[in-house]
Amino acid sequence: MATVRLSFSPAPVHVRTARLVGVAVARRAGVREDLLDEVRLAIGEACTRAVALHRQYGLTEPVLVEMSDSGTYAVRVVDRAPIEAGIGLAALDADQLANESLNEDDLTTGVGFALLAGFVEDLQVRPVDEGVGTEVRMVWPLGR
Repeated sequence: MATVRLSFSPAPVHVRTARLVGVAVARRAGVREDLLDEVRLAIGEACTRAVALHRQYGLTEPVLVEMSDSGTYAVRVVDRAPIEAGIGLAALDADQLANESLNEDDLTTGVGFALLAGFVEDLQVRPVDEGVGTEVRMVWPLGR
């Protein structure tokens, strides 16, 4: 099993780099070519969400992206925002999110999760530490 870890300061300019690395690792891991656009969009959305949360709360800690290919291609994007900010609407499914009226604070989480649910069939969102941080885990099958 290979694991690639990438951490970057919470600046929008670094999201593109995370997408490029994520797709390169996905291709090397054996993700089918027809899924690579979904991988690119999902990683970009998850990283954009994490950067937005860090900036919203004035956090300077890096965003962590971890990619591994143990039977599937799994990507974890971890932010360090307060859990209530990062996971508030995570329990809702995509249909519920589309029907909810979101306030401005919810846009970062709710819309991001709705988009991710459209790109990724196997999506998990959970807290990583007590009160601080959210992990967005996305998994795609390998085409080997």
